[in-house]
Amino acid sequence: MDASIIERLKKAIESYAPGNVPEEVGVVRKVGDGIVEIEGLEKASMAEMIVFDESSKSSVKEAIEKEGALFGVILNLEEDLVKAIILGDAARIKEGMLVRSTGKLLSVPVGEALVGRIVNALGEPIDGKGPIKSEKTSPIERVAYGVIDRSPVNTPLHTGTKAIDALNPLGRGQRELIIGDRATGKTTVAIDAILNQLNEPKETRPICIYVAIGQKESKTARIAGLLAERGAMEYTIIVDAPASAPAAFQFFAPYTGATIGEYFMEQGRDALIVYDDLSKQAVAYRQLSLLLRRPPGREAYPGDIFYLHSRLLERAAKLSKEKGGGSLTALPIVETQEGDVTAYIPTNVISITDGQLFLESDLFNKGTRPAINFGISVSRVGSAAQTKAMKKVSGRIKLDLAQFRELEAFMQFTQDLDPETKARIDSGRRLSAILNQKNNAPIPFEKQALAIFAATNGYLDAVLPENMSAAEAKLLSYVDREGKEIVETIRAERAISDETELKLRAVLESFKLTLS
Repeated sequence: MDASIIERLKKAIESYAPGNVPEEVGVVRKVGDGIVEIEGLEKASMAEMIVFDESSKSSVKEAIEKEGALFGVILNLEEDLVKAIILGDAARIKEGMLVRSTGKLLSVPVGEALVGRIVNALGEPIDGKGPIKSEKTSPIERVAYGVIDRSPVNTPLHTGTKAIDALNPLGRGQRELIIGDRATGKTTVAIDAILNQLNEPKETRPICIYVAIGQKESKTARIAGLLAERGAMEYTIIVDAPASAPAAFQFFAPYTGATIGEYFMEQGRDALIVYDDLSKQAVAYRQLSLLLRRPPGREAYPGDIFYLHSRLLERAAKLSKEKGGGSLTALPIVETQEGDVTAYIPTNVISITDGQLFLESDLFNKGTRPAINFGISVSRVGSAAQTKAMKKVSGRIKLDLAQFRELEAFMQFTQDLDPETKARIDSGRRLSAILNQKNNAPIPFEKQALAIFAATNGYLDAVLPENMSAAEAKLLSYVDREGKEIVETIRAERAISDETELKLRAVLESFKLTLS
């Protein structure tokens, strides 16, 4: 045979590509409890989406595009089969049904079209406002940005809550855990942080994502109504995986929220995400893991439960300028039982986060709002992002409250107090009272600074602790009338200069006369 012909044949063989790429098809061997065992998907990968072919004749494309298509996600890769969780009505799946591999990881829509909407864990709208017109999708599981791609947390994220912004401040890109027993106001603290973003300029206002995991639908509806009523849904997205939803949806919901938030972060913008709450996600994951026959560990949780939350929370970051400078701030919520922070899930999440806000039932029952224990709460990076105005007024209140706590403990053993000690205790009670505030009533940081400045510098000494809330409202109203330019200066400069302080003291002196 001619050598040239042989050469041409070799090249033709090397360049040959079949016209039709074969589709990978598996068969359902067993189904039950939302879990399906599949044979035949030899090239399957973790977190890959599969589609169940009820007609047994469709192509992958036809099966996906079919109205009411039923999907699943592979979570176990075993020697002779794969196990997947069903994302939909499990009753539709029968043994012997064909399963087609999509070759795609589980993805959700992202982008501006989601703002103002309520979606499920798959990014599908559930608010009755029609389909979401988003052209871009992103996988829900992603590797977090590395150290090189991050920058230090140096921009404040104001929550509107004095007790947080003054004593345990947050920075954009931080992960601050909100932890406490049931019905201690954890969700309220997070929702107030979302509401407070109305006080931020539109150009720097973060996009907020509220992820409801295992919550009553009535509670989520009430939160959605509150946000809509206040105008906060203009910059908020709600991801809802209620208690009635399958465990798979409760497991995926936080990752869906993180993916949506990452989109805005990568656009150079800021985003705030609330996970309410991760203890319920952990329970859902435990349920799935036991059904998948994974070996249980401590408290029956699987061995990778720490990785479950670490790979989620590490996605919160403040990106470097080279990456656009955007940020994703995370407020995970964890529920404790009888204040036990040494339980498995609380200790895991505490070790991953950059600070914790501990809410206590005893404080809540005493009428403290929010019921934050300042003694054990901490923000490890937020103080670096605190405004100069808040730093100036908060340094004094931290010291005074610390002294008050020591004296308060001492008071349990004696009733005979010298005048100086009694004065310090009275001052401490007033400072504790000034940090109280009503639910769903966030206060701009400049007004927070004014109120704390007045309390720490003796301008409210004539006020009884139980009357402090009314006195504070009267003070802020008075300053708005008599010293509006002072408020605007603090807001613009984010600091209290010597000149501004002199003007402020003059206004506060005149206000003090109204109290007497």
